[in-house]
Amino acid sequence: METLKTHAVHGGTLRYLKHDSATTGTPMTLSVFVPAGEGPFPVLIWLSGLTCTEDNFTTKAGAYAAAAEHGVIIVAPDTSPRGEGVADDPAYDLGQGAGFYVDAMQAPWAPHFRMETYVVGELISLIDAEFPTTKTRSISGHSMGGHGALTLALRHPHLFRSVSAFAPISSPTRCPWGEKAFTAYLGDDRAAWDAHDAALLIETGVGEGCYDDILIDQGDADPFLVEQLKPELLVAAGKAAGQAITLRMQPGYDHSYFFMASFIADHVAFHARRLKGP
Repeated sequence: METLKTHAVHGGTLRYLKHDSATTGTPMTLSVFVPAGEGPFPVLIWLSGLTCTEDNFTTKAGAYAAAAEHGVIIVAPDTSPRGEGVADDPAYDLGQGAGFYVDAMQAPWAPHFRMETYVVGELISLIDAEFPTTKTRSISGHSMGGHGALTLALRHPHLFRSVSAFAPISSPTRCPWGEKAFTAYLGDDRAAWDAHDAALLIETGVGEGCYDDILIDQGDADPFLVEQLKPELLVAAGKAAGQAITLRMQPGYDHSYFFMASFIADHVAFHARRLKGP
C-alpha cells in the first residue's frame, strides 16, 4: 500500500492510502486511523454515501476523538472504483461514487464494480495484514453506506461483531435510488435484488441471532426521509423477525455530516462495547 499523506490526530495516526485492487481491477483509496499505543486494536469499517470518497467521513465526521478514547481503528474506503476505463454515468446516483456495495452483474459495470467482495474480502484482509488489529471488526455507514453496512453485516455475520447506520437506505428495492442502481448493476430480475435489501433480509431471518441490537440514527428534517430512506420498514422487519433495532429519530437534523458529527461518538462507543466484550 502506498501512503499518500499522514496526519497526527487525537494522539493517533491518520493515513490516506492507495493500493491496486485485485477485486476491482483499479487503484482504490482509503483512510485508516490508528490510535496511540502498540495495539492490537479492533476495527470499525465506515461506508460512505452517494458522491463521497473516503475524504468526506475522514474530514467531516469528527470520529477520531471517540476512536482514540475507545482504542478502535477506523477504516474508511472509497465508495466505488474510479479512473480511466471505469464505467460511469453523468447522474450523481449511479456509477463512480455510487457503487451501492454490491457486485455488479450487468455491463458495463460488472468488470470493476465489485464493492461487496472488495469490502468483505480484500479490504478486511489488507487491513488485518498491514495494521495491528485484533481481527475483530464492526461496520457502520451513512445513507448508501448505511445500506451497505446493514446488508454486508447481515449477509456476512461471521465477519462483524456489530452494525449501525446513519440515515440508511433501509429498503433499496422500494425507493428510487435503489431501484435505479439495482436495475443497472443487478439487472431487471427484482428477485435478485432482495438479497441486497436490509429490511427484506431481516424480515426473512438472514443474520438471525447474530446482533443483539442494531443502532440507527435518523434526522427527522432529512429531505430524503420519506421517499428514499424509509426507516419504518427496518423497524417493521425487526419486529416481525425478533431483531432488536434501536431507531433514534433526531429532531431537527438533516442528512448532512453535521448530523453525523453530532452522534458519531455514540456509534463508536456502541461498537467498542461489542468489539471488546466477550
